[in-house]
Amino acid sequence: MHSGAIRRRLALGLAVLTASGLLAVAAPGDAQAATSAFCPGRKVRTLPFSTGTVLVYKRGGYVCAVTRTKKPGAKRKMSVSVQARGNRPVVDEGKYAYHAGPVTVHAGRRCVWLKGQVGRGKFSSGWILC
Repeated sequence: MHSGAIRRRLALGLAVLTASGLLAVAAPGDAQAATSAFCPGRKVRTLPFSTGTVLVYKRGGYVCAVTRTKKPGAKRKMSVSVQARGNRPVVDEGKYAYHAGPVTVHAGRRCVWLKGQVGRGKFSSGWILC
């Protein structure tokens, strides 16, 4: 083989290895981003109720929450609320087809109270994440 052919094959092999390495590194991040697309941070609670679920995420001193419906598609009344102890609640409510929120509060190390509603089903956590 000539030196030019060897260089081309080495370059092709290096390109294939680089592309496969990038795919291996990027794929887990993309999968995680799809599951936590609502809020940054890690999911710390999944709070189900009759018509939906409140998903709670935490990052640093911030708490973020989203209410998801069990039956997406038709618009219905939904809400999500997060309140850090000593502060007013942050609320998102309206007619949504898939989810209400996200809403984020700075809780630091304080407890938070979460509320969620989808249609007639409601959820209220009490003080948690203390």
